[in-house]
Amino acid sequence: MRDWRRIALLVLLTFAAALAGVVIGRLYVVPQKPVENELHELLHSQLRIDAEQHERLDVIEKKFAIRRRALEAELRADNVRLAEAIEIEHGYGPKVAAAVDRSHQAMGELQKETLEHIFSMRAVLRPDQAVKFDEAVVKALTAKER
Repeated sequence: MRDWRRIALLVLLTFAAALAGVVIGRLYVVPQKPVENELHELLHSQLRIDAEQHERLDVIEKKFAIRRRALEAELRADNVRLAEAIEIEHGYGPKVAAAVDRSHQAMGELQKETLEHIFSMRAVLRPDQAVKFDEAVVKALTAKER
């Protein structure tokens, strides 16, 4: 009976260490800049947008910021559900699989809406600005230096 308890304790400690590693990694490892941040820097510092473009871009950015916050809140809720499923199943069972699938769906929705946001911003640009914008998108998505 004592061996079973030791094994259970070892499994729990291993699981806690793994979770701690994920949390520490997410908090302290510098994440790569999101594509949209690089594009916003380009828009506001290098493309010489005029006042009308600036106003139109502000409207687009404010609308997307609201939607992005909602999707990010959904992702956080999905992470809570995933943690609860892991706590219940202690392995990759049906509840964990369903929570992962739900999280992937929300991530996909965020990615789609981010792309729609990027294309909305591009539509405001003049052709000469759009060329530089497109180059920045390709560079950001492929990590290529041009």
